[in-house]
Amino acid sequence: MILERALDPGGASAKIGFTKMSETPDIRRKRLLFRSWHRGMREADLLLGPFAERQLPSMSDGDLDRFEALLEERDDALVAWISGLAEPPAAQDGALLRQIRDFHTRPRPA
Repeated sequence: MILERALDPGGASAKIGFTKMSETPDIRRKRLLFRSWHRGMREADLLLGPFAERQLPSMSDGDLDRFEALLEERDDALVAWISGLAEPPAAQDGALLRQIRDFHTRPRPA
């Protein structure tokens, strides 16, 4: 698979990451869904997997970027943040994390 170094708009490599050039949006969603269900910590699987199944199909590219960045965090930290046992760092305390919390606390239709 061909990888491309992601650069900031000015062309400097201050932010280094990799994007898969041949990855279609559908393949990216499938990869993120797999990563959501296969975390290594069952509690994290159960918090992220169902959310990903429901929300990934409608996420924008920016949302996918934020979700992918969240998946880079440690499982124990994610579980604590989502369950409200710990406060997330400012970089992760945003709309996406609130959306995941709300997903697990709102009543489900019967």
